[in-house]
Amino acid sequence: MGDEEKRNRAITARRQHLKSVMLQIAATELEKEESRRESEKENYLSEHCPPLHIPGSMSEVQELCKQLHAKIDVAEEEKYDMEVKVQKSSKELEDMNQKLFDLRGKFKRPPLRRVRMSADAMLKALLGSKHKVCMDLRANLKQVKKEDTEKERDLRDVGDWRKNIEEKSGMEGRKKMFESES
Repeated sequence: MGDEEKRNRAITARRQHLKSVMLQIAATELEKEESRRESEKENYLSEHCPPLHIPGSMSEVQELCKQLHAKIDVAEEEKYDMEVKVQKSSKELEDMNQKLFDLRGKFKRPPLRRVRMSADAMLKALLGSKHKVCMDLRANLKQVKKEDTEKERDLRDVGDWRKNIEEKSGMEGRKKMFESES
């Protein structure tokens, strides 16, 4: 047992060491990824957004506004074109999915609502005018007569409960109960 225990401890120590090394490598990779993203962001911004030089005269400011409006118009046009492409591709995807369902033979089921129908009405709907057999399910049931039990007879014989209580109230009523039980 002692040798086996040492071996297990060595294995767990090695696992923990490997896990810590892997975590260190992952942390350095994350840092590299973050710095790469930051540099890409800075490059993109410097490329597409040059630094703004505010002119001193009114005519230069108006010219700058016209240039900015022209850039905004171009950006809006690109945005609109991209939205149209996205809508068109999503419509194509829906059409392709529908064709795929059609080819497989599977159709989307519409939400069904519960309809109360008798068996005769259901057969008539399925078979149409061919259906002539009346399917009365209750006609095939057996008639069962209830056996009168003593309790049921007593309940029927009791009648008005107030009279029964008045008869059993007081000592005389209790005396009658004991006499009738024995």
